Amino acid sequence: MLMDRFGRTIEYIRLSVTDRCDLRCSYCMPKGFRGFEEPEHWLTFDEIERVIGAFTRLGTRRVRLTGGEPLLRRNLPELAARLAALPGLDDLSLSTNATQLSKHAEALHNAGVRRLNISLDSLRRDCVHELTGSDSLPRVMDGLMAAKAAGFAPIKINMVAMKGVNDNDIETMVAFCIEHGFVLRLIEAMPMGDSGRAAHFLDLQPVLARLQQQFSLVPQAADLGGGPARYWSTPDGRFTLGLITPISQHFCATCNRVRLSVDGTLYMCLGQEERFELRPLLRAGCSDAELEAAIREAIELKPEKHEFRERPGKIVRIMSMTGG
Repeated sequence: MLMDRFGRTIEYIRLSVTDRCDLRCSYCMPKGFRGFEEPEHWLTFDEIERVIGAFTRLGTRRVRLTGGEPLLRRNLPELAARLAALPGLDDLSLSTNATQLSKHAEALHNAGVRRLNISLDSLRRDCVHELTGSDSLPRVMDGLMAAKAAGFAPIKINMVAMKGVNDNDIETMVAFCIEHGFVLRLIEAMPMGDSGRAAHFLDLQPVLARLQQQFSLVPQAADLGGGPARYWSTPDGRFTLGLITPISQHFCATCNRVRLSVDGTLYMCLGQEERFELRPLLRAGCSDAELEAAIREAIELKPEKHEFRERPGKIVRIMSMTGG
């Protein structure tokens, strides 16, 4: 097993297959941003399979495909099928904005992806347009219904809750998720780059207290994906709420993940700068043993915690550069 110097087991890797996105969510990517990675620097499918194969041999059991918007990467179902076939990989999931999902849902499910996280911050068309820079809600809804029809379970709705922006939409989103059997996850905005720092931060602890009272929520003990969310459910099990609270109640002591960006850089923490570049090793023809040794060396760099609260201006890279 991979274990860092603070005794945390690293069994989850978030794999960015592109830093491009067809939306411009205000808290993620600045309007007019053009600093994308050159395609020749992207890891190829063969290189990705080598890296993830090395991680699984070292004990990693979960992989999430992310971006940018991962469905913009051509032939993504082919990559998903290759990763799903790796010995030791128990869980292959995908994060998406769902604008392209109606075209790919069935192929992704057939390839071995089973769980989806779908970014949707409001059910109001004007609010979504304002937040994403695009009239994208109809395409997202089409993608959601295609995913439901394809048999993905669970489907989680990721809602970045922002004060004065969409905080009044939370109960409406709860009702929508109850209707369709989706899990709702509320996320605090993180100060990643200027765009993240400009987001209207909302402390989710009072929101949780309100929803607990309204829906008689009780703590949920089931494993719903191995990530940072804490879950609550209604007594009848019809609705599950997850909270991701990196600011108001961080989860660094149990962090079990690293991120691999599209250019082969391993990022050890969203809120710190420690990184390790794997692409030069891969393109120099490193052996599997050398690759595994490099991964172990990289994990030793993982910091104890982020400093989002203490130093909110520290991280200048935006979220899409790191990998969602």
